[in-house]
Amino acid sequence: MIYYDVTKMAGARQKSGLTRVSSRLQEELGTAITLASWDSRKRNFHAAGENTPIQFTAQDWMLTVELFNPTERPGFRAWMNQRPCRTAAMFYDAIPLRFPHVTWPQSVQRHPEHMKMLADFDLVFAISQTSKADLLGFWQWQGVAPRARVTTIEFGADFDGSTRITRNRADQPSTRPQLLCVGIVEPRKNQGFLLEVCEALWREGLDFDLHIVGRLNPHFGAPLGQKFQQTRKREPRFHFHEVASDSILKKLYSEAQAVVFPTQAEGYGLPLLEALWYSVPCVCSDLPVLRENADDGGCLTAKVNDQADWQKKLKLILTNAPERQRLQAEALKRTLPRWQDTAQTLLHQLR
Repeated sequence: MIYYDVTKMAGARQKSGLTRVSSRLQEELGTAITLASWDSRKRNFHAAGENTPIQFTAQDWMLTVELFNPTERPGFRAWMNQRPCRTAAMFYDAIPLRFPHVTWPQSVQRHPEHMKMLADFDLVFAISQTSKADLLGFWQWQGVAPRARVTTIEFGADFDGSTRITRNRADQPSTRPQLLCVGIVEPRKNQGFLLEVCEALWREGLDFDLHIVGRLNPHFGAPLGQKFQQTRKREPRFHFHEVASDSILKKLYSEAQAVVFPTQAEGYGLPLLEALWYSVPCVCSDLPVLRENADDGGCLTAKVNDQADWQKKLKLILTNAPERQRLQAEALKRTLPRWQDTAQTLLHQLR
């Protein structure tokens, strides 16, 4: 039996990369899993709709793709020490340790314990080679002798389970070009920097729309929200979607000339793959973790926080039709992972 931890995600109201991972895996794993939640009062997991603790066997698996730590889950460390079954977890990134100045203080405080606890699992799925190296390096730095075997796993590009768009986008009716940026609005994602780049291009006379999709980070997002409001008053080509359904997001992806991803730090970078799923070129930050997927085609990279380089690359994607068509052709040729593939990889590993 594979039990699937939905302690947080079952009641999550906000859409994020983490909820996307949890929900899409749950959909694709289907009847192969039994949903479970941590009960802090009883210090054990219980299956969905039941109040009694799960009676695990040694051959069962408890799989969690959530973030956790001893503070949020009283008794979880003791449960792990006694482990009545096999355990597997997902590791996303070490961003709270590497970039504490742009991370929620609560995450900065709790993330080291989360990373230490991962060492006690039987199996850990790191979401990129970069994340794997960060986790192993952290354990070595902390003098932790891990029980866990660490492997990497690919996420799916089909964010809503839809059929991949394989038509040549150059054949679509001509409209004003659309640039799309997807992600929680916060300093790390760098939407404020992107807006400055686009405003410079508008002043040069380029005519295009910029769509930013993402909820405001409650801790860091207010100044960016104010900046967006001020920009919308004077610039009708700027659009901020704080809330967007999957159908709206799908429409924005399908209409975009390019997806832009100026992030300063990532564990994976789902918007890049999701763009390629819709045969949309992506202009992204030149980060090692993003190059793991960008280097196979369909993407341009720009130096992090280098406004001149970003203006150059966005101007190229907006005005150079042959270059845009070359990137689209590369995207169309790529074999991209689906969430079904991710689920099957998990099942294969949890034999």
